[in-house]
Amino acid sequence: MPMAKLSAIQLCSRPDVTENLTLIDQLLSDLVKDEEHLVLLPECCLFFGGRDAEQLSLAKQTAANSSLEQELKALAAKHQVYLVGGTIPLLSANGDKFTNSSCVFTPEGNKVAQYDKIHLFDVNVEDSEKRYYESKYTQAGRTTQVVGTNFAQLGLSVCYDIRFPELYRQLRQQGADIITVPSAFTRVTGKAHWQALLQARAIENQVYIIAAAQEGVHANGRETWGHSMIISPWGEILACLEQGAGVISAEFCKTQVDRVRTSMPVLEHNQFKTELISYE
Repeated sequence: MPMAKLSAIQLCSRPDVTENLTLIDQLLSDLVKDEEHLVLLPECCLFFGGRDAEQLSLAKQTAANSSLEQELKALAAKHQVYLVGGTIPLLSANGDKFTNSSCVFTPEGNKVAQYDKIHLFDVNVEDSEKRYYESKYTQAGRTTQVVGTNFAQLGLSVCYDIRFPELYRQLRQQGADIITVPSAFTRVTGKAHWQALLQARAIENQVYIIAAAQEGVHANGRETWGHSMIISPWGEILACLEQGAGVISAEFCKTQVDRVRTSMPVLEHNQFKTELISYE
């Protein structure tokens, strides 16, 4: 059965694309790549810790040559991994907002999928930021994404999506064996809910969950929780990095996915089946 290595990179990204790319390149260089390898970067991996309006400015500046995507493509090809580029800001069709987009690149450097974050973080949190209003500059996505690799079907999600189990059920219905969760969870909400939500989504859908997080105090004072995790279809935490920049890894085994689903066929037993939703 297909085997592969899963890795999540944890960062404390700065509002400086070049600095972040340099660190990501270094961390990718340290990976042992002796088999199929999927690597996930955190949300806002190439630019974080500035004002939200700066994300929109970056999307506008890089739209003409797709430079953010090109940098990630190059890293995937250089290190010969499937690279899920956390999220990057891409200019929306009407040009007045950006999409918070998670892009998948093959070991050959080809872009094979893009998921635009559907659920936007417009909430009040008792931390230094107090008020988060992601939709002011971000255009919400409208479609789910599952993409095939040589070893598994990969479902895409981002951060705040984790609170909406309906999305994950759709990804499972579309065939996902692994679901990625690049994130920049606040320290307050992360401490309260991060691990519980990740384990619940893994258990409910009998998938591997890879969650790569931002961690630390960023340039604008925002505090993120970290605790990047890889979780099995049975809900076991296979790897966790609580603090600091670094990498965690675990083995993916399709046999384990099949075994869990055969012994407890919850998808078939579900009495509240819904039609797959697409807004297009």
